[in-house]
Amino acid sequence: MSTSQSELPTTPYELLGGEPGVRALVDRFYDLMELEDAYADLRAMHPAHSEDTRNKLHWFLCGWLGGPGLYEQRFGHPRLRMRHFPYAIGVKERDQWMACMDQAMVELAIAPELRLRLHTAFAGTADWMRNQPEKDPKAS
Repeated sequence: MSTSQSELPTTPYELLGGEPGVRALVDRFYDLMELEDAYADLRAMHPAHSEDTRNKLHWFLCGWLGGPGLYEQRFGHPRLRMRHFPYAIGVKERDQWMACMDQAMVELAIAPELRLRLHTAFAGTADWMRNQPEKDPKAS
């Protein structure tokens, strides 16, 4: 049985294995955030029980990565910056989020090409989410 070019997975959602793959990434991300001291500041920004937050990230990423718009079906437009505005997100928080997501992708053995593609997309969004000014290292 041959597979036509149009049947090959093309979106990050498909390349991750669909909803189960996105769920695995989100779960590993939150597990690492809860386990690793390096992500303590990031963890402190989240509720004590992460199930609701995990679900929201899972639903959001499904659509953001090219799959079904599960988040939008439940809540409407994500309005990421507005929803994150109550949290002080600076360079440190952005970098912890990225490091945690990068570690999750490595631990799940996501193919290097897809990891790079996802890292680039996540980095742009994570930086856009910053709502705290970058501190001037020369200021005392």
